[in-house]
Amino acid sequence: MLYPVFMSAALPPFPKPEEPVDARQLLEVALAPDEPCLRADAARNRARLLEAASRLIAEHGAAGVTMEAVAAAAGVGKGTVFRRFGDRTGLLTALLDHSARRLQEDFLGGPPPLGPGAPPADRLRAFGVAVIHRAAEQLDLQLAAQPDGTRRFAHPSHRALHIHVVMLLRQVVADADCELLGQTLMAYLDPALIHHLTGQRGMPLERLEKGWLDLVDRVTRTGA
Repeated sequence: MLYPVFMSAALPPFPKPEEPVDARQLLEVALAPDEPCLRADAARNRARLLEAASRLIAEHGAAGVTMEAVAAAAGVGKGTVFRRFGDRTGLLTALLDHSARRLQEDFLGGPPPLGPGAPPADRLRAFGVAVIHRAAEQLDLQLAAQPDGTRRFAHPSHRALHIHVVMLLRQVVADADCELLGQTLMAYLDPALIHHLTGQRGMPLERLEKGWLDLVDRVTRTGA
């Protein structure tokens, strides 16, 4: 059976992003305070609750983190935890955001190749490896804290990582639709996919790292 082949004379140019991405925009997204304008006592209570939740995760995994358990571990009433974080997902998300800020600080101001000073393709390679390792170390928390589908890609942590990838891509493959290409690269680093490949398919972490490096080489056309 023959199938019709549709050809176009020329592909349209890639659309320009509506909002240019620069380092200042990334800084505003990545390093925004967790909760601005908190009173000193409220900030201390928040840190105390996050510390208690971290201990529970270390001892029992994310399944052991309930609002009641965190309140008991922190020595506060359950209502305090609900007022601060809303629900269990809000608590886990705040805990994950606290950890994500360390990664953001590393790629914004840490040593190369993850931080500034290395060629953009090298930084992109180092970025993916760092995210893969972070996901493997915190997989239980990352899976439990993932927002629902309507909020997932708009969450500040995801936006900061995506913006960073887009910035690096624009320095290497400026002729591409870097906004969409960045989303494709981020999909490789999705915690659920990493869980499937390592936990359910039995792939070693080293294979995922090599796959990321190969993907970056092919996308940026900078491989050997």
